[in-house]
Amino acid sequence: MSKSHKKTLSVRVLLEDTRERLQLELVNGVDEGPLPITVTDIHRPGLALAGFMQNYLNERVQVLGETEILYLNTRPDDVRREAVARLMSVPVVCIIVTRALDVPKELLQSATKHGVPVLRTSMLTTPFIHELTKYFDDFFAPTTEVHASLVDVYGVGLLFTGRSGIGKSEIALDLVERGHRLVADDTVHVTKIAADVLIGKGNHHLRHFMEIRGIGVINVQDLFGIRAVRVQKRIEVEVLLEDWDTKKDWNRSGLDDRTTSILGVNIPQVVIPLFPGKNITVISEVIAMNHMLKVYGVNAAEKFNSLLIDVMQSDRKTKQYLRYDTE
Repeated sequence: MSKSHKKTLSVRVLLEDTRERLQLELVNGVDEGPLPITVTDIHRPGLALAGFMQNYLNERVQVLGETEILYLNTRPDDVRREAVARLMSVPVVCIIVTRALDVPKELLQSATKHGVPVLRTSMLTTPFIHELTKYFDDFFAPTTEVHASLVDVYGVGLLFTGRSGIGKSEIALDLVERGHRLVADDTVHVTKIAADVLIGKGNHHLRHFMEIRGIGVINVQDLFGIRAVRVQKRIEVEVLLEDWDTKKDWNRSGLDDRTTSILGVNIPQVVIPLFPGKNITVISEVIAMNHMLKVYGVNAAEKFNSLLIDVMQSDRKTKQYLRYDTE
């Protein structure tokens, strides 16, 4: 159904993506280090500069703020050279100096010699670390692609899946015509941004185009206006479309909740059988509204089941009473 992949980030891409956002500049002209960026955590190597190497995490981006630079600038030349040598004793991803501070000459020369990029930002250290970590979290978030259509129906992200040609795009188009919003068609890029949150969006270049068999490619935004589309949406329910099979035991009570897993996140799954004349659009709207009711703690299937149990218990008591009252 989907295919995921592990990411790595180069310093060159980091610069291209965040030069303005993080006010970054390349100081020594080296834009590719010996190690790619593979983790979201940041390291401040103050202890390593002072001589404690036991917890020196060289696979992380090294951020030097005012404290680290002040330490280097106040050490004697030989101590400063030893501190820099310790820092460069293992491969380093890159070094970023904050607050637009001057990079110590020994650090700049040694980093350039070892092919380690040295960057600088005018941002204060703590805000910079927060923004850089946020960028890493977004970049390294687990992603996958799903062959599906994603529509915002009453504020609920419905992911329509099923075999090719079963009618996912047509259902999405019908929902748009009824006032709902298309997020993506054919290919949905899914990103896990939290432990239980999936965000879906379309292809950057083909975001709101749809292929309708018999018509061809259409632009939903041009046809229905900007209110008919949105860039991204949380995926909350998968609607699996299947061909009608008289031999299959379809869920009729709603008590057996099904789930599916995408990137390790479990979301509700509703399986809808298709046959000619069935109004899937209205059913989709009901699925969205029913999901919201469940979010607010109202489960229609459980309420109906409890009502049936109460009625049966009441009938049993009534029959037992009337058994001995023949008049």
